Amino acid sequence: MGFHDECGVVGIYGAENAAALSYFALTSLQHRGQESAGIAVSDGETIHLHKDMGLVSDVFDKDHFEDLKGSVAVGHVRYATAGGRTIENAQPFLNTFKLGGIALAHNGQLVNYEPLREMLEDSGSTFSSASDTEVILKLIARSYKKGLEAAVVNTIQLIKGSYALCIMTEDTVIGVRDPNGIRPLCLGKLSGADNEKDAYILASESCAIDSCNGEFVRDIEPGEIIIINKEGVKSIHLEERTKRQTCIFEYVYFARPDSVIDGIPVQEARYRMGEVLAEESPVDADVVIGVPDSGIGAAQGYARASGIPYVTGIIKNKYIGRTFIAPTQKERENMVFVKLNAIRSDLEGKRVIVIDDSIVRGTTSRRLVQILRRAGAKEVHFRVSSSPVKFPCYLGIDTPSKNELISSTHELEEIRKEIGADSLAFISLEGMIKAFGIDTFCKGCFSGEYPVACARKV
Repeated sequence: MGFHDECGVVGIYGAENAAALSYFALTSLQHRGQESAGIAVSDGETIHLHKDMGLVSDVFDKDHFEDLKGSVAVGHVRYATAGGRTIENAQPFLNTFKLGGIALAHNGQLVNYEPLREMLEDSGSTFSSASDTEVILKLIARSYKKGLEAAVVNTIQLIKGSYALCIMTEDTVIGVRDPNGIRPLCLGKLSGADNEKDAYILASESCAIDSCNGEFVRDIEPGEIIIINKEGVKSIHLEERTKRQTCIFEYVYFARPDSVIDGIPVQEARYRMGEVLAEESPVDADVVIGVPDSGIGAAQGYARASGIPYVTGIIKNKYIGRTFIAPTQKERENMVFVKLNAIRSDLEGKRVIVIDDSIVRGTTSRRLVQILRRAGAKEVHFRVSSSPVKFPCYLGIDTPSKNELISSTHELEEIRKEIGADSLAFISLEGMIKAFGIDTFCKGCFSGEYPVACARKV
């Protein structure tokens, strides 16, 4: 229906219950991917892996943890970007060879994985999946005889695109963030380690560190490689430094509101975008509501700046199966009626401002307006806390093609009529930057200008 979550990665080092902690961390990152989940664990000699399709709670039960013992682990939750939605593409990927084993979890998308895969196939490599992640793993394995550190550095110099990686061997965990920092990755220290050495966690978001009762240390820098083993924590920076360009949709939609990414609290960013939106596009109304979940923070910010009361207005049915696939497009669109319900007492006879994080195709927005009018809303004024999405993403977000993006093919008034609102306004791109106070983001979906060159048509 719109933007789909990316993936979530986690790496654990030095904790006796690494698999259990990975489970907790992945559960807190479930919003980033609901198609498959997996955990690889080392007992010091062998890496054991379990992964399957479904939510974390569906993939793992207590019996699996009998075989996942060890103090080193990596885990993954997936929403497909490169590669289909099959078990063959589920992560982590594991490669075992004469020099040992390597497991890899990846959030992001490579823009040059096809020529890299062709090069590897020409040199004799075989693949079990269609995923760009397996290409990264094969590249590391190919150079492994030079040592793990050199193999990772050599691989990072070959791949292009967005990536946050958690890599493990039998006794080491490595975290890598792409040179632009498009995908987030952070480091934490785990409390209550049962041994004398410190235990550490790498994760896509700080909320995963919190879920393991850990202490946030810092974000991994763009282009940084973090190596964690018995020697401690080692940092390597690639020589080529580039401007940080974190995906701005991490703050708009993807990240959990309790996370902090690159020093910016996600919820506070959403409050500020709502406040700026109120300054740019005021309207007389009785109540402000937010579309669950990511529109709520912006709605509260809009209400705070405008002085118009915030009310709940819409509730989300949290028990809808995330993996349900309706057979037709119309049925998929109608799932909005099942997923979201209006609170009539908040809305009836009132002029309503509804805040959503984005409009992609417009079908969900149209259904939302219908839901509000059925509940008796006198007027529906639609406000959007991100700028019009006019270009697809090829750096790790599953977005529709350009001709399916309603803001790419329609003017503002046409979109308003299409969704049936009384008025419609988006925050300006300048307003988004004002809300953050800095301009260190990838904004390709708004502007068509991307931090990584790609030969694909967008």
